[in-house]
Amino acid sequence: MSSCFYSTVVLFLSIVCTVSSLQKLPPNVTVPALLFFGDSIVDTGNNNYVKTLIKCNFPPYGQNFEGGIPTGRFCNGNIPSDIIDLSLKFKLTQPSELGIKDTLPAYLDPTVLPQDLITGVSFASGGSGFDPLTPKLVSVLTLSDQLEYFKEYIGKLKAIIGEENTTFTITNSLFLVVAGSDDIANTYFTLRVRELKYDVPAYTDLMANSASSFVQELYKLGARRIGVFSAPPIGCVPSQRTLAGGAERECAENLNEAAKLFNSKLSKKLDSLASSLPSGKFVYLEIYNPILDLIQNPQKYGFQVADKGCCGTGTLEVSILCNQYTSETCENVSDYVFWDSYHPTEGAYKAVVPPILRRYLTKFF
Repeated sequence: MSSCFYSTVVLFLSIVCTVSSLQKLPPNVTVPALLFFGDSIVDTGNNNYVKTLIKCNFPPYGQNFEGGIPTGRFCNGNIPSDIIDLSLKFKLTQPSELGIKDTLPAYLDPTVLPQDLITGVSFASGGSGFDPLTPKLVSVLTLSDQLEYFKEYIGKLKAIIGEENTTFTITNSLFLVVAGSDDIANTYFTLRVRELKYDVPAYTDLMANSASSFVQELYKLGARRIGVFSAPPIGCVPSQRTLAGGAERECAENLNEAAKLFNSKLSKKLDSLASSLPSGKFVYLEIYNPILDLIQNPQKYGFQVADKGCCGTGTLEVSILCNQYTSETCENVSDYVFWDSYHPTEGAYKAVVPPILRRYLTKFF
């Protein structure tokens, strides 16, 4: 891969970020790549290449994606990693003009081209979490696995664009981490495999400490612009309403309280890192309240249904339970906040992700 192509991409991204009035970035800011870690919210297809049951590379997943193709995204269409990718990179020019994909590829996808690596990938794995036990329970990539693949990625970048350009890319790129929901919803409250050893305060300590350690590992590998998303109101997703919300399927407040406790600890951990690690930007992205507002007031955002998903009954179906053989989909997905019983629709993501991006983006620079 020629350095000319790399320079063209970096120059383009710098121009985009400089002139974009939507993002209001400081002048001359460069974002060479976006790199995502975590769980299904930002997994663009890595689990397709992992021996696990936590997959969604089959219909009806992807029914509103390009060409109606299931790609391994836990959604009917684009997910936050794609939406953020498009928001940052492609304001002025169509991706095809530079030969860049207009969605963020999964690192494990064997069809990923060198130029796709240069502008970023997702290492995330559906079902993963900050608790090391969470991904092991469902045989998906741990955060440690994702770090190892990131190290491999750095080696590939050096072979493509050289060591100096690789250092520039890692230093100036955005690293975004989304995890915690599966720890709370699955490992602790549904499977209860941590309940005997940890009460909720102790378990959220474990999660927050793990998150801090992961961020520090990214920093050691050269990352300087790192954002970690808060946990959402996980007790309000359809499956948790069904499992823990009683006969009326109300939000499971014990899960929400755990999420809020974790969030307070995560925020403090990131503040501490910001004061102790030089030149690093560690950004806590609060999504709990925006998503809760979307769920509690769906009509305000143009939706009608927020207590069940579009797939099947919408109360339990997710992953292999949401399939074309046993699960019909709703008539109008645009009415729904949730696609399956756990993951939002593309429309819901588009309602909440851009405002969150606008709120926090400048904190990275």
